[in-house]
Amino acid sequence: MRQAPTPAPGLFLTLIAVCSAVTAANIYLAAPLLSLMARDFGSAPSAIAWIASVAQLGYAVGLLFFAPLGDSANRRRLVGGLTLVTAAALVASAAAPGVTALAVAMFVASAATVIPQLLVPLVAERAPAERRGRHVAAVIAGLFAGIVAARVLGGLAGQAFGWRWVFAGAAVLTLVLGLATVLVLPSQRRREGPLFAGLAALPSVLRHSPDLWRACLRQAGMFGAWSALWTSLALLLTGPEYGLSTATAGLFGLFGLTASAVAPPAGGLVDRFGAARVVRSAYLLAAVSVPLFWLGGHTLGALFAAAVLIHAALVASHVANQTLALTATSTPATANTAYVVAGFAGGAGASALAGFAFSHSGWGGVCAVAGVWLVLGWGLTAVRRDGGQKRG
Repeated sequence: MRQAPTPAPGLFLTLIAVCSAVTAANIYLAAPLLSLMARDFGSAPSAIAWIASVAQLGYAVGLLFFAPLGDSANRRRLVGGLTLVTAAALVASAAAPGVTALAVAMFVASAATVIPQLLVPLVAERAPAERRGRHVAAVIAGLFAGIVAARVLGGLAGQAFGWRWVFAGAAVLTLVLGLATVLVLPSQRRREGPLFAGLAALPSVLRHSPDLWRACLRQAGMFGAWSALWTSLALLLTGPEYGLSTATAGLFGLFGLTASAVAPPAGGLVDRFGAARVVRSAYLLAAVSVPLFWLGGHTLGALFAAAVLIHAALVASHVANQTLALTATSTPATANTAYVVAGFAGGAGASALAGFAFSHSGWGGVCAVAGVWLVLGWGLTAVRRDGGQKRG
């Protein structure tokens, strides 16, 4: 494949951010559509809530196998191939005749839609050291904008056209943006080695980098808390307590715009004060949001405030922890794999437990799951002393 000329840095960063938004949205398409899917398949919404965790688990598995290849493989070919697989699996999701077929198709789509995590190390690699946090934050802002779009636009489109058309539309967007990004990526191999050398090196990389280990666990705790609350929120809003339609409940995702707004200043704070301070502040925000979410089970105003706080906490923590992970070792793609897999494994576990908790203990049980994940994420890393102020 012929090497395309690299576009201007601003245009390049914008295209990467938009591609990340579109592909990240694929993981969260199911959450606002659970009620519509349940009606189509003749099930209760809580009975198929596990579909959301299947997508997150698939993403984590895909990261394990594909993201480390960013240290050695031809990025253009890798991103192009994953784009085609993702689009095909989304089409299969749209045509799924039952819950099992849908789960399998979503697992494949989510496993292949790891494109953002192949692009973030490239952005960090190209960025000036003094602006690395800001550049990483720009891509993360796009990623979270995609998550918001999945919930808001997915809910609206699902209500208007049916959930199957949402997946079909996502397939088209993924194909167009993924292939457009392929055209501007560098095609050279970065270093030679066995195909899955990065995967094999993961335990050693984690063992020899306390900074990476800490970033992984802290983000797993934070992302797990967010996932438990956010993937179960549609069940609360469309349930008897509020009785909202799928489209109206989807509009609640607009609070996720907080994430896109917080990312750029969070990147600046990481560049100025270091990752540790930003993560500590993010955990404090998240800790405040959990009791507000609990109150939100009956008071809509508390739910509004909680949604803003948890998104601000998640994105600030993500910008800080991912910047730290990308600079903690000499193999950023492998380190980034460990970081994102840890986060999504934490998210998948919390989402699955939250669905069970909602069925048996209601919204209070979901909030308890979120609180436990925050305690684990911070407590398990508090046993090791932080590094320098700048390293976190």
